[in-house]
Amino acid sequence: MGRRDALRLSLAAGAATAVTLSQAGFARAEDGATAQLTLRGHLPPGAPDFVYLPIKIPEGVREIAVSYRYDKPDVPQGTPGNALDIGIFDQRGTALGGRGFRGWSGGFRDSFVISAQKATPGYLAGPVRAGTWHVVLGPYTVAPQGMDYEVTVTLRHGEPGRTPRPEYPPERAKGRGRTWYRGDCHLHTVHSDGRRTPEEVAAAARAAGLDFLTTTEHNTTSGHAAWQGLWGDDLLVLCGEEITTRNGHYLALGTDPGTFLDWRYRATDDAYPRFARAVHRAGGLVVPAHPNCPFVGCRWKFGYDHADAVEVWNGPWTADDELALAAWDNMLVSREGWLPAMGNSDAHREGQDVGAPQTVVHADALERGPLLEGIRAGRSYLAESSKISVELRATTPGGGHATLGETLRARPDTSVDVTLTVRGAPKGATLELITDQGTMRTGTGPRLTWRTTPSQARYVRAEVRHPAQEGAGLPGAMAAMTNPVRLGDEWE
Repeated sequence: MGRRDALRLSLAAGAATAVTLSQAGFARAEDGATAQLTLRGHLPPGAPDFVYLPIKIPEGVREIAVSYRYDKPDVPQGTPGNALDIGIFDQRGTALGGRGFRGWSGGFRDSFVISAQKATPGYLAGPVRAGTWHVVLGPYTVAPQGMDYEVTVTLRHGEPGRTPRPEYPPERAKGRGRTWYRGDCHLHTVHSDGRRTPEEVAAAARAAGLDFLTTTEHNTTSGHAAWQGLWGDDLLVLCGEEITTRNGHYLALGTDPGTFLDWRYRATDDAYPRFARAVHRAGGLVVPAHPNCPFVGCRWKFGYDHADAVEVWNGPWTADDELALAAWDNMLVSREGWLPAMGNSDAHREGQDVGAPQTVVHADALERGPLLEGIRAGRSYLAESSKISVELRATTPGGGHATLGETLRARPDTSVDVTLTVRGAPKGATLELITDQGTMRTGTGPRLTWRTTPSQARYVRAEVRHPAQEGAGLPGAMAAMTNPVRLGDEWE
């Protein structure tokens, strides 16, 4: 990178979200030849979110390989050091949401290869066509000293070969008809920053008693076609993506296979509504993930318009989840603005259990459409494992009844009996019935009942918690929780 580029980058820092540097290029070579180019540069603190390195690719290239490295100087305790992500766009361009996307590995890999026949996980196989490609760098955090980087691009010339047609999972599995289905809708494999292969995740899902899962790799669709032979009558695989913007992450859940959703924007860019609509056009749900996660770039800043559900429980129960639970509970008094809760493992590696937690959905079939409909309607509860089953029901003397995600239509003074039944609860677990006013009934054992009226409770939901740790001053970890049953006629 020359002095002029460094000046442009410094001027853009803190103002633009992206900058494109001067183009480098290769000359055409004979079949079998290998050519290599190394680009070096420096990123100052406050660098743009994305730095594009344009590379002119000639005709006759069979394979492109990219590797990179960057320095990691010592920084004061509590100060973020250097972390640099990487990906690539092909000759079709880098426009937001455009067709040129060819892969992203974040900071998980230091190299990748793309050819027509195959690609490194996280990247999409396809011809290496002539034109200007862009290696994209994402300086996630930059040390006070700045960041020195080096990117090496290697071209191998020759016949391109044929790109295999992707084999995507079917939308339906055999299932058990209309019943409860257990799923984990936030999972990672080697196609982003996970350590497990799809084969290992599928085996773990079956061992956890799951009926379905969703592949949600960070900012790439390469995992959609990676499950050949792993689905079956007992396991449905849905497609999706975790979109990791700089102001929070969200799941595109159950989208059409091959649908790419862009992540290169912040809350101030007004791009999120556009891509939320794109998720919906692709048949999927928008689900903000771990909204109170304290890590850089993870806390949700976009608000909850356009969302279909919210991931209240992410992995083993922590203080972050308590905050997400409290924020979610505050939504429930709204006639139109409440969102169903979801729980997912966000599992990346061994030691992070697939299906812990899981979302248990009541659906007409083990099929994409009915499952997404059940999640959107809140006909679901969350559980730490398949050992736990929960039923929450509200009834009136006149025969009215409602369960999770439903509304019990009744006059304000109508007597309503609420029954919570739990199977497989941990030893000593506490059962709670909670309304818009707070916890109204607490007990132990497999069953808890309470009588109320719609004038006393706009909704009822349930929690099942492990015993609290003595002296901790905090409630016990969650074992299961439900979406609400709404009470009264005012929900019309």
